[in-house]
Amino acid sequence: MLHGVDISSHQSSFDTDGLDFVFIKATEGRSYVNPHLAEQVKRARDAECVVGFYHFLWPGDIKAQADYFVSKASEKAGDLLAVDWEQNGEGTWASNAEKDSFIRDVKRLRPHNKVLLYCNRNFWLSHDTTSYAGDGLWIADYVPQGKPRIEASWRIHQYTDQPLDRDVADFASRAALLGWAMG
Repeated sequence: MLHGVDISSHQSSFDTDGLDFVFIKATEGRSYVNPHLAEQVKRARDAECVVGFYHFLWPGDIKAQADYFVSKASEKAGDLLAVDWEQNGEGTWASNAEKDSFIRDVKRLRPHNKVLLYCNRNFWLSHDTTSYAGDGLWIADYVPQGKPRIEASWRIHQYTDQPLDRDVADFASRAALLGWAMG
């Protein structure tokens, strides 16, 4: 198992010791971009971590959100892209069709990058009806690392949010993760 974190603007600084990968929130909706994105990417790349970017999905205008996301996330071979599908601050969320459409749009716009679905266990079990996760499922379930309580195949498991979001990836080595990402 590989170790990583996912961060947003709330973690303008983070420690890369012992990390193999870092997911960074790039965008949300059609207007928000992480103000610390460039410096967070540099820190992760300087530590030779595999870098991923994620977009917090809102309902509506999915194509515009996909366009916005890929315009702000670096375009580098081996970078991972993900959609964060969960309840927003207004208590709503994108539908299954919108989630699936976003993943397909990003895959079309960035055919050489892997695109993953991030969601928590509740969303996967209670809201998802298509089981479409693009190139892989990144599941949040706060249980022992590498043991999410789902039957679906997963690539990344977020197992805690203390003191920040920590993840493991189901790969034998960083080279294996990068090889898969370069696909």
